[in-house]
Amino acid sequence: MQHVVLIGPQRFEPTLKATLESIDVRGPVAVVTAGWQEREGEDDELREHLQRDTLNLRLYERYEHVLQRDPELRAALRLRQEQFQQLQALYRLRLDHALAPARELLGRTDGGSFLVEHQRAAIRVLKTVDRQHVARLRTLHQAFQNEWKPGERPAVARHRRELARVLEPAAALAIAGGHVAVLVNRLRLFDLRSLLGERPIIAWSAGAMALAERVVLFHDSPPQGPGNSEVLDTGLAYHRKLVPLPGARYRLRLNDRVRVSLFVRRFSPASCALLDEGARLDWDGRSWTAGRETRRLSWRGDLRRMGGGG
Repeated sequence: MQHVVLIGPQRFEPTLKATLESIDVRGPVAVVTAGWQEREGEDDELREHLQRDTLNLRLYERYEHVLQRDPELRAALRLRQEQFQQLQALYRLRLDHALAPARELLGRTDGGSFLVEHQRAAIRVLKTVDRQHVARLRTLHQAFQNEWKPGERPAVARHRRELARVLEPAAALAIAGGHVAVLVNRLRLFDLRSLLGERPIIAWSAGAMALAERVVLFHDSPPQGPGNSEVLDTGLAYHRKLVPLPGARYRLRLNDRVRVSLFVRRFSPASCALLDEGARLDWDGRSWTAGRETRRLSWRGDLRRMGGGG
C-alpha cells in the first residue's frame, strides 16, 4: 500500500526532513510546486531544508507547454473550465439555500422532540447538495477523459515520458501548497499516480487538499462572499475518509460551536482534521494514524485529538 503523510505548513516550522527520515526515505525526493504557479522553480529553501537532492517535476511549466503545443486540447480544457464554473455557480446557489436553515436549526435549543428530527433533515439536504455536485463533477471529468484521452496526445505523452525518467531515481514525492485548483488540474492532466508506483507521498497545505476525495474550500470570514464552505472539485483520492483543513485556525471560527458542529456533520463520516504547525497524519491505505499535535473538529462543536471519541 502507498504510504501518504499529511503534515502542517512548512513555512515557519518545516518538518518535511524529519518526516522523510521517520519513514526511512533515502535518496532524492521528487517535488511538485505547481501550486506556486510562476514561482514553481523557487524551491531553494525547500532543497536547503532537506539537505538532499530534489527533483522538481515542473508540472506548471509542462502544462503551459502542452497548451502551446496542442491548441485543440487547450480549447477543450477551456470549455471544460467554463462548464465547471457553470456547475459551481449553480451549486453555490443551492448551497446558500441549504445552509441557512441548517445553521439556524442547529443553533436552536427550543422545539422539543421535534427539533432533532428537523436538524437531521436539514443536514441530509445539505449532504445531498454536496453529493450531487460531486457526482456531476465526476461525470464532467470522466466525459473529458473519455473524449480527449489526454495521456495519448503527443504533447502530454512526451511530458509523461520525461516525468517517468525524472522520477526514476526518486525515493519519495513531496507536494507543496499554493493554488489548489491549479495543483489539482496539473496532477490530473499528467496522471502522476500511474508513474509513481508505491513511492511514499508527503503533502501539506493545498497539496494535502488536492490528494483528498473532495477538495473542500473553507473560510468563515472571507474578505468577500458569504463565507460558505464548499466542495470545489473532486480530489485525486490518494487518501480517504478525511477533509484536510490547513490553516483552519485562521479561516474557521473555531469558537463558534454551531458552525463547527455543522461542518463536521455535513462532511461525515470523513474526519475533519486541522493541519496546523506540527500536525501529522499517516495513511497506510486502510486507516489513519495521527501525531500527538493533530486535532480534529468534533460534532459537539469543539476540538479533539485525532483518534479520540466524540
